[in-house]
Amino acid sequence: MTQPVSTADVFSGLSEAEAQARLVAEGYNELPRSSRRTPLRIAFEVIREPMLALLLGGGVVYLLLGNLEEALILLAFGTMSIGITIIQETRTEHVLEALRDLTSPRALVIRGGERKRIAGREVVRGDLIVLGEGDRVPADAILLQSQDLQSDESLLTGESVPVRKIAADSAPPLTERRPGGDDLPFIFSGSLIVRGSGMGEVLATGPRSEIGKIGHSLRSMETEPPRLQVQMRRVVRTFAMVGGAVSVVAVLLYGLLRGGWLDAVLAGITLGMSMLPEEFPVVLTIFMAMGAWRISQARVLTRRAAAIETLGSATILCTDKTGTLTENRMTIAELRTADGKSFRTADKPDTVLPAAFADLAETGVLASAEIPFDPMEIAFHKLGKERLSKHDIVGNPDWGLVHAYPLRPGLLAMSNVWRSTRGRGNSLVAAKGAPEAIGALCHLNAKEFKALKGSIEAMATEGLRVLGVAHASHRGTDLPETQHDFEFEFLGLVGLTDPLRASVPEAVSDCRSAGIRVMMITGDYPATAKMIARLAGLDAESVVTGIEMQALSDDELALRLKSATVFARTLPEQKLRIVNALKSSGEIVAMTGDGVNDAPSLKAANIGIAMGGRGTDVAREASSIVLLDDDFSSIVKAVRLGRRIFDNLRKAMGFIFAVHVPIAGLSLLPLLFGLPILFGPIHIAFLEMVIDPVCSLVFEAESEEDDVMRRPPRKKDSPLFSGALVGWGLIQGTLAFAVLAGIYLVALRQGMVENEIRALTFFSLVLTIVGLIFVNRSFSASLLTALIRPNRSLMIVVVAVALMLGGTLLWPFATSLFRFGPLHLNDLAVALTAGSAVLACLELLKPFWRERLKA
Repeated sequence: MTQPVSTADVFSGLSEAEAQARLVAEGYNELPRSSRRTPLRIAFEVIREPMLALLLGGGVVYLLLGNLEEALILLAFGTMSIGITIIQETRTEHVLEALRDLTSPRALVIRGGERKRIAGREVVRGDLIVLGEGDRVPADAILLQSQDLQSDESLLTGESVPVRKIAADSAPPLTERRPGGDDLPFIFSGSLIVRGSGMGEVLATGPRSEIGKIGHSLRSMETEPPRLQVQMRRVVRTFAMVGGAVSVVAVLLYGLLRGGWLDAVLAGITLGMSMLPEEFPVVLTIFMAMGAWRISQARVLTRRAAAIETLGSATILCTDKTGTLTENRMTIAELRTADGKSFRTADKPDTVLPAAFADLAETGVLASAEIPFDPMEIAFHKLGKERLSKHDIVGNPDWGLVHAYPLRPGLLAMSNVWRSTRGRGNSLVAAKGAPEAIGALCHLNAKEFKALKGSIEAMATEGLRVLGVAHASHRGTDLPETQHDFEFEFLGLVGLTDPLRASVPEAVSDCRSAGIRVMMITGDYPATAKMIARLAGLDAESVVTGIEMQALSDDELALRLKSATVFARTLPEQKLRIVNALKSSGEIVAMTGDGVNDAPSLKAANIGIAMGGRGTDVAREASSIVLLDDDFSSIVKAVRLGRRIFDNLRKAMGFIFAVHVPIAGLSLLPLLFGLPILFGPIHIAFLEMVIDPVCSLVFEAESEEDDVMRRPPRKKDSPLFSGALVGWGLIQGTLAFAVLAGIYLVALRQGMVENEIRALTFFSLVLTIVGLIFVNRSFSASLLTALIRPNRSLMIVVVAVALMLGGTLLWPFATSLFRFGPLHLNDLAVALTAGSAVLACLELLKPFWRERLKA
């Protein structure tokens, strides 16, 4: 243990020169954090994605080949995709920067014998820091002086109850330096002083502090790549290989059979474009960016947009208790008088306290600080303000606080002495503290102590933190040295609780119906954990403690995790062990938390969900998703949206897959049979880079399926392109190709002009694509539902398609560019009939594939 400075130097501290030298040698007092992701860095990350690199690379190739229009279209959409991602990710980083409210608190230090206020990041090892109520501790330190000092270390330990601190000269030798636990001489960076004052010598700053050590350990942990990206890369590679092979064969066939090698190259490029998935990266980027935006409307910030789909497939949700399931504020739940009568505040929430309990409550207020920082004392003041009809002393200008007896290691009770300015030295002494200590002050006999212990046990089994309250009268101005010299009268017990968030039971129920198992992992006591779990709707029959976990091997722990739901008195490394054990069992683990102790498990989990309101910087850095309102129910909203986004993404991908079949078929058909070439690169680029992505926006805005939260999570090894989805896409595409090929061949037989045939087939193809939108809007709903279900994006798409088709016929430049001839009303009727026929036939076939598509 680092020794404090000598007593002679205790009030002088370091000199400025010494402080600056240590600042240069050891660095600023800042938490470890990943470097900020600049727009340029984000753009580089996006461009490195194989699918987007393929898109931009294709544009460059066409530019080198002299196909300016096609190259500009590809490059424009590639740039737009990058822009969307940069904007979304940059906004996310800005929000996270705004959330950094605990990075560098101000600090009062003694340097060169003088007190001065400096930025917390400038505190160095050896500095003397002065602390008072409401101060945030800037660095790990050992206390040289302590006057009734209490610290809230919940950011490190997860416990909402403050702990008492004592000076180093009063502590036992070889005291372990760790957060949590009463009567220790150490204070830690990030904790909050809620009572008393003190002075300490800094032992560790920045990455060497307890917060910093946890943050540093995160850098050695690698985050798993999102499964959706892995699957998409595999699909892109498959399409690229197949498309490339077919294109090479087409070039050879065309050149050998027709003799025009330049035309052969152009035909091969056209066919390759029709088969290569240029639109996949655009659609995926749009879905992830828009999905992150939609989730942000539910007050959930996505640090990595691709994590959305992982959340939608989570099977296990590991949640902390303090500040996550509970409100992280103490509330008085029960008052119990000395004669055994009890009053639960929740039973009559809006009524004034009965007279039998009013004296107990007011005495508790009088035994608290006038301006409270301690959560329990805040609870006393809140109860007094809201539930006492009259105040005999509280707020009475004729009474004033004249003396306070603080908590001592040998007596866990405190007393405040209030004196009347109108009386002749009459004083009221209000005391509160550990029930046994209050009982000792009141000199209870054996029978009374037995009854007191019975009441304490009954309240503790309900997860309440129990305090005793007593009062005494004193005459004269001279006060005794200790509290034991007053004649106290025992008034009763007060039970405090950290209340459950009101939205939690419903959120837990929704998770259960969605096949997501909720587990609570907390550092709190088993009785408290069991009570909170029961209120939340969790199975709390058995509670596994950290001590029990230490005795379990990895295999035994994995077996225990199959039935255990509540873990209490767990250490940070044990939380990490639980997450790793669940992942090794094949579970998709989501982990929520707000404290620094949660950060390793947040990063190790498949999806880390940090609390943004009170969560630490380290926790937010380790997470993929941040709940801006710290509301547990927001997790359920995020899960619902994650599942909806993935459902709609599958619909969009299935739609694009179906559309590729007739596009590729109509490009290949003329090559195989020596017929007039229908489409060139500009037609394919127009279809794939305008029609398909625009139509896919319809699916992004599609409402959720009715059973989205009544089905189990998607299996871990379930592919994006399942066999059923590919099969359904082939059926759609083959039927559409058959109808369109028939129109093309009939038009040829009837002797239509080549440009008119091209226009007729192109129009029929576009209207068929619109029909496929309605087919794919829902895997379960009927056509009637798909037609009447509101979707503003669909209306925009239909209008946009009509305008674009009209432009290709009426605008001379577009007509010349696309090489279209004029169409008559009967031609337009044929095109419309083709789209309607494909839509009707597929709706008749959909029921046979419905259950397969849901799997």
